[in-house]
Amino acid sequence: MTLRPASAEYGIWFRRMDVHDRDPMIPARWDAVSSATLCTKITNADGVSVSTIEHVMAAIAGTGLSNVVVEVDGPEVPIVDGSAAPFVSAILARGLVQLAAPVRALEVLDRIEVRNGPAYARLDPSDTLEIDFKIEFDDAAIGRQEKHLNMANGAFVHELCDSRTFCRNEDVAGMRARGLAQGGNLENAVVVEGSRVLTPGGLRHSDEAVRHKMLDALGDLALAGCPLLARYSGFRAGHAMTNAVLRALFARPEAFRMVECDGAQLARLPGAGLTLNDAPAIAA
Repeated sequence: MTLRPASAEYGIWFRRMDVHDRDPMIPARWDAVSSATLCTKITNADGVSVSTIEHVMAAIAGTGLSNVVVEVDGPEVPIVDGSAAPFVSAILARGLVQLAAPVRALEVLDRIEVRNGPAYARLDPSDTLEIDFKIEFDDAAIGRQEKHLNMANGAFVHELCDSRTFCRNEDVAGMRARGLAQGGNLENAVVVEGSRVLTPGGLRHSDEAVRHKMLDALGDLALAGCPLLARYSGFRAGHAMTNAVLRALFARPEAFRMVECDGAQLARLPGAGLTLNDAPAIAA
């Protein structure tokens, strides 16, 4: 996979380098999401798709990239170590270029909420991007965890990007049967079984699971097409629910507005002020 710079106002696109008989370009946009079971999959009008985009999308949003083409030579983004840290490290090592164009953000003006039983995903007005997440699993190795972060000042890179995807040992076979996580193993995911963490070396954070859910949420929220000024709250929420709350938001034009960021707003965006020194050591 290769990330290539794009011109101002281009946005984020994926390009399937192995596709030559159809349109290989797929927009990284909420309305291109065709499946959100276990991972996020986007598909264009020609049926060309790419899945498991959430980790690289989180890295793109978390480092402040606005215009980029993600070239991938197959139907799934590489899992690498199961986190976004390798992507973040590579982006910061290459460096970012400020384009001669304004940065626009989507400001949420009213509460938007979707529910499925006790689970919910919600957007509330905020002058910066905040993520508030709660999870609850029967497995004692995970249990109940919650965390809140203001995503300004490089919080994604410093607090979330090295947190790996997690699953039950019994779920691994099911994912592979669906064609997902084909390169998955104990080295690129946190695999739990009851109270045991089977992955060598154990956890990177005691609450790595909820941190990873926040990482996923940032990647899925990035499909709004620009930075969000909102507080995202999730409980037992996954990719599908995050996409559903974006769809609910865009179905209500009066609930948001596009703003051209001034200096103070720019300083509060997730990627503001990051340098190579902020690159996660875990991915070095």
